[in-house]
Amino acid sequence: MSEGVRLLRPQRDQMRLEVVDLDSQLPPDHPARMVWGFVEAQDLQPLRERIKSRAGEPGRPASDPAVLLALWLYATVDGVGSARAIERLCGQHAAYRWIAGGVPANHDMLSQFRREGGDWLDAMLTRSLGGLIAEGLLSLEEVAVDGTKTRARAGQSSLAGPRRLDRVRQAVGEHIAQLRAELDLGPTEAERRRQQRRLRAAEQREERIKRATKRMEEFEADKEARAKRDKREAARPQKVSLSDPEVRRMRMPDGATAPAWNVQVATAGGFIVGIEPTERRNDSGLVPDMVMQIQRRCARLPERLLADQTAMPIKDIAELGETDPALCIYSPVPAARAEISAAAARVRSSQRRHEPQAVKAWRERMGSEEAQAVYGRRKLTEWVHAMMKNRGFGRMPVHGLKKVRVVCLLHALAHNLCHAHTRRSAAVVPV
Repeated sequence: MSEGVRLLRPQRDQMRLEVVDLDSQLPPDHPARMVWGFVEAQDLQPLRERIKSRAGEPGRPASDPAVLLALWLYATVDGVGSARAIERLCGQHAAYRWIAGGVPANHDMLSQFRREGGDWLDAMLTRSLGGLIAEGLLSLEEVAVDGTKTRARAGQSSLAGPRRLDRVRQAVGEHIAQLRAELDLGPTEAERRRQQRRLRAAEQREERIKRATKRMEEFEADKEARAKRDKREAARPQKVSLSDPEVRRMRMPDGATAPAWNVQVATAGGFIVGIEPTERRNDSGLVPDMVMQIQRRCARLPERLLADQTAMPIKDIAELGETDPALCIYSPVPAARAEISAAAARVRSSQRRHEPQAVKAWRERMGSEEAQAVYGRRKLTEWVHAMMKNRGFGRMPVHGLKKVRVVCLLHALAHNLCHAHTRRSAAVVPV
């Protein structure tokens, strides 16, 4: 250090008394304020009715569900999916501190709120879509359905074949028997509590192993059915995840295979109007269920439905045409073999003549350039998928289909909230 230089050096061991105004920490247009405004407009009475803490009764007051909901929505917008990370940010990050406003929000509260909030979040998405339609931001004139692969929390190392599954099941059973025997020896109270926690953890693992065993039996039965059609299927090994038995290995966009979920997403005008995670590897046969979900949420059907060839087999087109004749389906027609025998051509012609009217109308519709242009807009769903992946949707932070569905609902709500804010801001004409 140069001689004679005068500097102010940090004094980190000095005690300080700071006066903090949380509201002044965020600018007026901060996304946290947008999230809180959205949450305040919701009817949270069903959530508050579950709270056991009541006036005039012993016990500490409960944390406001509005705070927990706002924290999860803002964390989803911010790309954070961990309850422990949110708890840490509530003490370090200005936006999370502003939302919490001093209300306790530890990781146990946050995890329980997400774990038990599936039905309420589903109803909340339905109500919010109704509000967007009433506001004129959302129209069901055209809806596109497409699936996106999302990596599961379970890793490759959790996958086990039949032999490893048997070894793990035997080892877990022996471990549980040992823990129960140690409890019978009458340990001290502190040691008893520790052993009981270890026993509960082992029993939970045993339950997952049972589910994995049942899942393996389903895989083997499916393998036998497929082997009758293709002998190569008999040689393909079957594996199941020990930590997340419902998940399956899938081919990812980068070409790798990994435990993943196939999430069906229905979009209209950039908004998510339907979302459903599945363990299915392909999209075939899933579109009718998505159409029913759209009708349930929006109280009406779309006018035009866009889906790719894999997701929309001819039998589904016939089924939708029978149940919803006004629905116009835009999906590519499978390419037919050009060089066939005269007998095969006659069979094909006879089959086409006896097809349902909805399938005939679909073939005729997709023969026009206008229909091809309409179908080309299906790729706009990729933008929605990309926005969700940028917010952490590329990997699920939870195990189990039920919990994964809650995460999907949070992402749908967060995306619609941000997209609606963008649309409203663009509609404001500066003075």
